[in-house]
Amino acid sequence: MPQGSPGSRLMFDAFWRAAAYCFRPRVMLLSLLPLAVMLVALGGWSYFYWSGAVATMQHWVETIGWLRTVFSWFGGSGTEGFAATIAPFVVLVLITPVAAVVALLVIALLMTPALVNMVTEQRFANLEKKRGTGLASSIAWALSTSLVAIVAFVVTMPLWLIPPLVLIVPPVIWGWLTYRVMSVDALAEHASKAERDSLLQRYRWPLLMMGIISGYIGIAPSVVWASGMVFTIGFVVLIPIAVWIYAITFAFSSLWFIHFCLAALQQLRLEKGDSGAKAVVPDAVVLSQDNAGFLPSTSAPK
Repeated sequence: MPQGSPGSRLMFDAFWRAAAYCFRPRVMLLSLLPLAVMLVALGGWSYFYWSGAVATMQHWVETIGWLRTVFSWFGGSGTEGFAATIAPFVVLVLITPVAAVVALLVIALLMTPALVNMVTEQRFANLEKKRGTGLASSIAWALSTSLVAIVAFVVTMPLWLIPPLVLIVPPVIWGWLTYRVMSVDALAEHASKAERDSLLQRYRWPLLMMGIISGYIGIAPSVVWASGMVFTIGFVVLIPIAVWIYAITFAFSSLWFIHFCLAALQQLRLEKGDSGAKAVVPDAVVLSQDNAGFLPSTSAPK
């Protein structure tokens, strides 16, 4: 089998490790924390603003010229009240990107540090922590990057009406946001600023690809979310399920970036002969009983 690039090998290795970690009880429990936060936030917003937002959207779609023509055609075809039916769905489409960005920030602030500690304990216990990114810097980076992504989502929404582009534009924006936020969070504890910048430059394209794939994986909860509007009777059940799926998919994405970035950092230090890279992962991989058969682990040669 031909050998791939170092970036692709790291990407695939980190992928299956992240998938295996998602079966761990600790990860399952951690995913409930952002679920609770998101449910409280969404419930509060819906309680105070949902009816007003739907009424405003219905007014807009009934008064905008070309949309009014479309709705009049539907009305003439025996589907009176189509505007009132479509308004909740339009509001849902508009708030979904914002909710997704907020969920990503919750994951970054609440879950990622715990996940980094878990991966460090299992694979990188001796990897020196140089703490190149402080908490304040990490939060500022996440907020500024998220603001850019939200603006990009809003600006490109007209393109979502073009069938091929709706499958390309949102995942690319989401992929860029995921890559920028999760890469920095994954390296915050262990990498120096110089190391972080070097890794983000060296592995820019694999990291962006990981972000885009994470974006496509994130489509699944959006489908469940939208189903809550189509099947109104199941709204109360489907929306929490969708939020939890968001949490677990973001946990997977976070773990994917953590495994990738810490392994890449270890390689970088080994290349430079840095004493901060002590936990060398051998090529031979054995199954550890501690991992309950889910995750191959390594043991350094004695």
